[in-house]
Amino acid sequence: MGVLELFVTACVPVFNMLLVTGVGSFLATDFAGILSKEARKHLNNIVFYVFNPSLVAIYLAKTITMESLAKLWFMPVNILLAFSFGLLFGWILIHVTSAPAKLRGLILGCCSAGNLGNIFLIIIPSICKEKGSPFGAHDVCQTYGLAYSSLSMAIGAVFLWSIIYNIVRITSNVTEGDDDAQTNQAKALTSGDVTEIVSEESHSISNHGMNESTLPLISSNIPGTKYKAPFSERAMKCLSSVSATVDLKKLFAPSTIAVVVGFIIGGTPLIRNAIIGDGAPLRVLQESAELIGGGAIPSVTLIMGANLLSGIRGGSSVPPSVIAGIMVVRYILLPLLGTALVKGAVRLGLIQPDPLYQFILHLQYAVPPAMNIGTIMQLFGVGESECSVIFVWVYALASIAVTIWSAFFMWTLS
Repeated sequence: MGVLELFVTACVPVFNMLLVTGVGSFLATDFAGILSKEARKHLNNIVFYVFNPSLVAIYLAKTITMESLAKLWFMPVNILLAFSFGLLFGWILIHVTSAPAKLRGLILGCCSAGNLGNIFLIIIPSICKEKGSPFGAHDVCQTYGLAYSSLSMAIGAVFLWSIIYNIVRITSNVTEGDDDAQTNQAKALTSGDVTEIVSEESHSISNHGMNESTLPLISSNIPGTKYKAPFSERAMKCLSSVSATVDLKKLFAPSTIAVVVGFIIGGTPLIRNAIIGDGAPLRVLQESAELIGGGAIPSVTLIMGANLLSGIRGGSSVPPSVIAGIMVVRYILLPLLGTALVKGAVRLGLIQPDPLYQFILHLQYAVPPAMNIGTIMQLFGVGESECSVIFVWVYALASIAVTIWSAFFMWTLS
């Protein structure tokens, strides 16, 4: 297949996404007034709790078997590598551009966490429908493509809410602490109470030193009796510390639970034969889940278009070097690195020779930042408007970058 045909095949799904995204932006304007902020919130909840889990569970249940699990093990490793190298490039970008403290968590998130779900759910079915697709029959391509995309979305959500969520939480706390310290210092200098502050600090330091020197003496007089907590108590303390660090409610999102359900149905022959297939006695469950899950792709795309409109309206300024750096990381450095890693894994025999599976592994390095980064920034109230501005520019270039890289990946696999 020629390069021009592959480029046209890659263009069509991106144009589909742009058209639906444009409709979402129009519906969010004051002229239409349909996808307002409140409406997007309710529609997003329906997608998050109903549409996406149904889509993920049913397509995994239709394609996952005990035999197919052997070739899917590399996907979590691949996503972890994408996150890790993205964090490394983001850390370098922060130091090169001297980005302000409030943007550090946002930059790290945009460089490391890609849109591993929604973009795939839009692009893969469109590519499978094209006559020039190198991935075989349309029905088989779409079924397996959506299963791989659903698994990618669920794994990406786990890494997003376990890694990026805590990075933003830590950086936002540091930023707030720095701001509070500078504010208090400014107030002290303007009020002329410097000596009182110094005396209070020296007093607190002396008290701290006294406590450190006296506590060991007190404890040394107590007989040395060591209390060893039982295993159950230590396990509960460990779980409580983990839950305090990681938001388990966000980590076990509905889509993640749907992955578990899909694996159970697909991996258990008795349940699979009862639900999956045209002759299954409980096929109505499969048909209902497919009907509900069909609303995920258009709804997500409309919401994405409406959210991008807020970035156009936003008045916040982001250094151009930061925006350009994120684009370089997401659309040049990571795709090149991902191509080398995936090709190396194929040569080592770590990945099965499935062109569609390899295409999705490649594409995981070439997608724009995850839309849920904006949600995380809203949770901590840091860099919300800056996130919208960055997303407008990055997603505007995504139509060109994703098309070029998709054509390149299909050319290498055809």
